[in-house]
Amino acid sequence: MSTTTKAKSEPMADLNPRSTSYEFMGPPGAFLISFGVPFMTYLLYFGCSDESGGCPPPLQSIPDRLVEALSDKTFWASLWNTEASLIYLGWYAFCIVAWAVLPGDWVEGVTMRTGEKKKYKINAFSTFLLAMGVSCGCIFRNGPESFTFLYQKWTGFVTASLVMSLVQAFYVYASSYRPGALLALGGNSGNFIYDWYIGRELNPSIGSFDIKSFNELRPGLILWVLVNISMVCEQAARRGGFANVTDSMWLVLAFQTWYVADGLYNEPAILTTMDITTDGFGFMLAVGDLTWVPFVYSLQARYLVFRPVELGPLLTAGVLGFNLLGYHIFRDANGEKNDFRNGRNPKNLKYFTTSTGSKLLTSGWWGRSRHPNYLGDLLMALAWSLPTGFDTPVTYFYVVYFAVLLIHRQRRDDENCEKKYGKDWETYKKLVPYRIIPYVY
Repeated sequence: MSTTTKAKSEPMADLNPRSTSYEFMGPPGAFLISFGVPFMTYLLYFGCSDESGGCPPPLQSIPDRLVEALSDKTFWASLWNTEASLIYLGWYAFCIVAWAVLPGDWVEGVTMRTGEKKKYKINAFSTFLLAMGVSCGCIFRNGPESFTFLYQKWTGFVTASLVMSLVQAFYVYASSYRPGALLALGGNSGNFIYDWYIGRELNPSIGSFDIKSFNELRPGLILWVLVNISMVCEQAARRGGFANVTDSMWLVLAFQTWYVADGLYNEPAILTTMDITTDGFGFMLAVGDLTWVPFVYSLQARYLVFRPVELGPLLTAGVLGFNLLGYHIFRDANGEKNDFRNGRNPKNLKYFTTSTGSKLLTSGWWGRSRHPNYLGDLLMALAWSLPTGFDTPVTYFYVVYFAVLLIHRQRRDDENCEKKYGKDWETYKKLVPYRIIPYVY
């Protein structure tokens, strides 16, 4: 079936102007991040694991241990595991087959510069349910020991995901030079390193299979939950069964599973996000989706395997309430935005009309700050780390990283809106002065 609906046609040279500005400090930043993300992923494992001697290990031992590991061929060989790579490849293939076979509506995205609207198959939640059913059935039939392989072969799975990210990044970069490809406005600088990293083509596809939206929601996001389940199984195997799994581990699993399920259930909402509408698909999104999300976001659950924490009823209730507060803000704010974008205003929210006719919300959650959904995200991020206690700062890495990420997104969005709305944006900022956290930032 056709996956685009056409409205008009313009020469591709006019639609694909040369990018005139850089993000992430340009090519040097893209180069450093391309190495930094894999390095940090491995570092968070070797600096916080069973075999490291602490989380983090004694600081005075780190330089000697780092030099010793990097100069040891056995260490480098240990990063690769053929069995883990084959399992990962099978997992990715499972996600593709599920996308193709499971029923789902075809939903139009936003209008692109070509005047077309790309169509996306919506069945990520069905894929999630199928994966959960197969995994839980395996565990029920064979016991928790049957699903500890993600923990036992951790570095092998990380390496396999990195290889997949690299292969995809080179493939989409090469394919972006075919005639008729619509490029991302920010990914056509002419510099190989930068364009390869940031993403040159806007929507790389193979037939009706859209690579970017597929990676955003399926193989990495669902794998994040499977990794957490593997951590629960590892703790259960060590402690004598699921009845002895700690309340902190169950909280982390429940919080993050709900977050992923919610995102997959509301899959059409992603079609209006910056990742889909504006960013190209390159190594940045590939490694973020396939490596960073499942193997960094699961840090709290992995920590609790070898440093179990018992919270007790009162602390459990407190952390649960904190997470629910964040989720309420996140979901209610996104609900207001999505209703308004679709021509509905059930809460009769106030709005500001720009000179071009665009309407910007100025009441409800969107009157408290310009990105209230980010506030909900940050509260949930903190709630996911609180079950690990306060013996180490490492498990709060996600909170710090996510705050930096959301602030960067907020500033990026503000810059784009300033270009789009001009003086009207300054007027809007006076009506809604706070960026993310009311009365703070």
